[in-house]
Amino acid sequence: MVNNHDAIRTVSMTGFAAGQGSGAGHDWSWDIRSVNGKTFDLRLRLPELEGLEQGLRKAVAEVARRGNISLSLKLARSQGDEAMRLSGPGLEAALAALGQVRRAAEAQGMALAEPTPVDILTLRGVIDQSAPEIADPAELVGLILADLGAGLAAFAQMRAGEGAEIGAVVAAQLARIAELTETAAEQAEARRPEAAAALNAALARVMEGAPGADPARIAQELAMLAVKADVTEELDRLRAHIKAARALLADDGPVGRKFEFLTQEFVREANTLCSKAGNAALTATGLELKHVIDQMREQIMNVE
Repeated sequence: MVNNHDAIRTVSMTGFAAGQGSGAGHDWSWDIRSVNGKTFDLRLRLPELEGLEQGLRKAVAEVARRGNISLSLKLARSQGDEAMRLSGPGLEAALAALGQVRRAAEAQGMALAEPTPVDILTLRGVIDQSAPEIADPAELVGLILADLGAGLAAFAQMRAGEGAEIGAVVAAQLARIAELTETAAEQAEARRPEAAAALNAALARVMEGAPGADPARIAQELAMLAVKADVTEELDRLRAHIKAARALLADDGPVGRKFEFLTQEFVREANTLCSKAGNAALTATGLELKHVIDQMREQIMNVE
């Protein structure tokens, strides 16, 4: 029986991590978050850098195998690394415009003060505003991937921690399901005399109402009804499902999909148990089983 977090290895599909870094004349900030999903779906919002997307897809796939995951990264030149760059064509155009203004003023008899270098730098187009080319893109990509490596480890640790908590809840629910299964077995055994008496009474009524009926044939039909009402197979399968579920909790792989299919089998057996119950106590136990199984299924929806 799974009864401690050390034996539980389920991983949640929900997680978040964020961080920032700098290097190669750039600053960057990033965040990654994930929610439930049927498959592995990774969406990236990245700057144009050769090799960055491929590297990040590989890195994320190593720490997450299922879920809707989004990763966003913003990149900018470091402020201390920014150098003022003059635009040659912009400066020539600005100086030409200043000369044209001066000549027009002189033609009107006006004297203009000489513009200072600061005045000229403030003119539109003199400063090159375009982003400079990255000197070594490969170096920058390597630094970003190295920085995000630690962040992705924290992201994976968060998912694992939450998964362990979910696994503990599921383990408790499995313990309750096991308890209810054994209660159902005791109730099924206790109802045998009652069921036998009911069948004998039914046989007597049939014989009384149809004197010419074949007693052997009627007894055979009643025996078939008794077999159909027997819940031994359902209880055995429930026990097997409980064992399989506990094994999944201790599996270190992505078990969410397998667990979802297994909960469907749990539901099927509980439904059949209720339909065969024929007894108020056993029916109540079957309904409680269905309730706990449904709660367990809700938890499993969060498991990778």
